[in-house]
Amino acid sequence: MLDVTRVRADTPGYDSDPNLVFLDSAGSSLPSRVVLDTVVSHLRREAEIGGYRAATERLDDLADVKTAIAELLRAEPEGIALSDSASRSWADFFYAVPLAAGDRVLISGSDYASNAIAALQRARETGAVVERIPSDGSGQIDLDALAAMLDDRVKLVSILHVPTNGGLVNPAVEATALAHSVGALVLLDACQSAGQIPLDVTELGVDALSVTGRKWLRGPRGTGFLYVRPDLAATLHPQRLDLHSASWTAPREYELAPDATRFEFWECDVAARLGLGAAVRYLLDLGPDEVYAAVAARAEHLRKALPQIDGVTVRDLGIRHSGIVSFTVDGVDPLAVRDRLAEQNITVTVSHAGSTLLDMTSRGLAAVVRASPHCFVGFDELDRFVAAVAGLS
Repeated sequence: MLDVTRVRADTPGYDSDPNLVFLDSAGSSLPSRVVLDTVVSHLRREAEIGGYRAATERLDDLADVKTAIAELLRAEPEGIALSDSASRSWADFFYAVPLAAGDRVLISGSDYASNAIAALQRARETGAVVERIPSDGSGQIDLDALAAMLDDRVKLVSILHVPTNGGLVNPAVEATALAHSVGALVLLDACQSAGQIPLDVTELGVDALSVTGRKWLRGPRGTGFLYVRPDLAATLHPQRLDLHSASWTAPREYELAPDATRFEFWECDVAARLGLGAAVRYLLDLGPDEVYAAVAARAEHLRKALPQIDGVTVRDLGIRHSGIVSFTVDGVDPLAVRDRLAEQNITVTVSHAGSTLLDMTSRGLAAVVRASPHCFVGFDELDRFVAAVAGLS
């Protein structure tokens, strides 16, 4: 069982504010002390001896960032490319997939705005077509509808593992198998699942996977990574290159890096990347399965308690649920809910229709309140939050 006392003691956020109820790990979570110390100590070292020399001192640790991520995903380090966000990672892979007029790109009904905008832009440029995968009665990807849509013109299927606006978990394994049956590539947006749900790239079978560091992994902002199936990575040509992703071999020649490194640029925030590695190592040290179980238990606690409040509606769809709990309060705007809870030192956030336009529009929702408790949140804090919501309704 997870040692919650240890996790809370390792979280500096509680040092400055022991009465905080933090329910926004789906936005930007509270980092552990080792993450904070790793980032700050490296920034201090840069100030002492300069960024180049400081980075050289940490080459082994920088390499271990990929090793740790690969261990978490049960992948190989060669398949990992570090970036500054999940959106950057997703786009870097997506723009490297060849598309031509008549090609089809399928996106999840709950796909994130950044993904959809990129898909629509490329469709305009190439003549490809972007189509929505219908949702079934539970709200998750309709596998039968997906199967009926597939043909040899489908080049890529974008699957959102966990939507930003609610607690469902899409059936990624089944959807991936269907897409592969017609030769389509599968790009899994794991932005909201990494750190709270097991991710085994072999079991998932996906061709690529994008992740941010700041959410459930509890890493620094400005970090993320891309996993690309190694044999596929060697065939793709990213839209942007530099002297790290490729080597200048002759006046008119260059050679791409042989692995997922071809999706990286040389310049980066070294301190933040070291912090990301520390965050992943901390999760591995705690025991990922223990953390995942703790997150699930806290979300389930809220899903049972919130519907008992008159005027509160939990908006989560799906069959399998994640650590995100979305809800609305009758007669109270979601932004007002967020702000009034903040006055009581309770942190939640709001997910607007513009982030998941297709899903929210189909459900007639302009916005929902999003509560996302990580493993460091106590059940007494959850009850305090529930009581505060009851006071608003």
